[in-house]
Amino acid sequence: MMDTATKIAAGLEQAFVTHGFAEPNVETLRSAAGVSLRTLYKYTPSRDDMVLTALEFRHLRYLDRVFGGLPGDERTALGAIIDRIADWMATEAPHGCLFHAAVAAAPQDHRLMDLLKRHKSEIAERAARAARLENKVTDIAFIFEGLTQSWPLLGPAAADSACRLAECLQYHRPEPAEGGS
Repeated sequence: MMDTATKIAAGLEQAFVTHGFAEPNVETLRSAAGVSLRTLYKYTPSRDDMVLTALEFRHLRYLDRVFGGLPGDERTALGAIIDRIADWMATEAPHGCLFHAAVAAAPQDHRLMDLLKRHKSEIAERAARAARLENKVTDIAFIFEGLTQSWPLLGPAAADSACRLAECLQYHRPEPAEGGS
């Protein structure tokens, strides 16, 4: 059974995915969360907190979906991650990144910008570690960002391009020192 905080976060996430950030009123958000208005405000005292709660929940779901049970082979890690990101985009974000949409709806909100930066950084850093390309975090972030931003226009072709770019990073991997492991 889902605890109240998780239930609220999941409902808010789906409301913002469905309606965007400008459209839903508090009653729509309350209904999506499946709780009373009093309970909604107890857990998320403001609309800004509702947005942050939804995005934090989405961040954790995304990390689990993209990195959960990732095969340990460093040479295939980026391709597997890109496939998982493409699957996420196809099923969860066909219109683009919800984090970017939130920042676009409230560009003055520094907490949203900080969350966007943390979300994107954590993904690139985890992927770099999985692929043992720790010195290529920025390149990986660029590939992933290109994939998620171009998905609404290009769909699976964006993932194909991202895979080709990731192969370039793998191809230019430094060779291990002799005698080293």
